[in-house]
Formats: sequence, structure tokens, C-alpha cells
Amino acid sequence: MNMKLRGVTRRMRRVLRLMAGRNVLRRPVDRIEGVVLATLAVAFGVAVVISAIIGAHTYQSQSAAAAGLHQVTAQLIQHGPLNGGLPHVIGQVEARWPAPRGGQRSGVLTTATTPNIADAPADARVQIWLNQAGQPAVPPAGQAVMIIYALIAGCAVAAVAAMGLLICYGLGRLVLDRRRLAAWESAWNLTGPRWTTRR
Repeated sequence: MNMKLRGVTRRMRRVLRLMAGRNVLRRPVDRIEGVVLATLAVAFGVAVVISAIIGAHTYQSQSAAAAGLHQVTAQLIQHGPLNGGLPHVIGQVEARWPAPRGGQRSGVLTTATTPNIADAPADARVQIWLNQAGQPAVPPAGQAVMIIYALIAGCAVAAVAAMGLLICYGLGRLVLDRRRLAAWESAWNLTGPRWTTRR
């Protein structure tokens, strides 16, 4: 463990020496690039933390939404819509279900909230999910699906941040390379004639 700590300390010293150490060959532009790299690395670390917070918030909001749902049995008043095999066509049917505070409530069920109503006969009983207002809702996703959605949300934020930081680095590098080239040409204009042999 002590050897690993020494290795990390050595690497940190090397990075600091590269960024801020005194070296006659290192130009100011090189120091600026080191500062830019360090700043972008810190910004990426912050973006990773923010993406983790967003992923956790996504999971918590989905869990809270799922906790507000409860399942009841509804009875169809008419025949369910025909299953035509078209995934984007939403069918609907009249049904009744128990109200949250007793009694019966009737309304429309759709294949978006209750997919098993397709081709169901009249008076069939189907399981539906109700929100806190007693209205049909989309069935809650399982815990694995909620975790996947949260990971996707967090990774999307991190990926967008990484792309933005890479673009910033590319633009900064372009500007710094132009300065390096201009400084090199200026230095060559001063040094070049001295190296020219005249006969």
C-alpha cells in the first residue's frame, strides 16, 4: 500500500513539474496548454459527478412514480379493439373498475395503458394500474428497467459533457498551435540568417 502511495505521489509531482516547473525549453504556450488540460480534467470530473446525480434523481423519480400506482381489476363493457398487428395504432374500449374510495368508476382504457385489452371479449376482466387520482396509467417499469433508464440518463449527460470538453480542447489546441507556429516563424526569422552560409 505504501509503494502505491509513493507511485501516485511521484506521478503527481511529475505532472506539477510538467505544468509549472522551470524549464528553458518550455514555452508559455506549453504552460497554457497544461493549465487548459488540468481545467478540462477537473470539468470532466465535475460532469461525471453531475451525471451521477442526474442518474440517481431519474431513478428516484421513477421509483416515486411507480410507488403512486396500484393495481386493480377492470371489467370491459364492450369488446376490446382488434389486434391488427400495427404497433403504433392505439385502440380503446369502455370499461369499469373500482374507485379508490369505494364504488365503481367507468372510463376508457387504451392499448397504451392496458395492452391486454386487444381482442378481449366483453365482460372480460383485465388487470390495470391506476394513479393516485384513480385514472388508468402506464404499467410501472421493473426495477432493472428503472436502473437502465437511470444509467442511460447519467451516461448521456457524461457523454455530452465529454464531447463539449473535447471540442473545447480541440479549439484551444488549434489556437495554441497557431501561436506556436507564429512564435517558431518569428524565432526562425531571427536565427535563420545566422545559419546561412555566405560565399
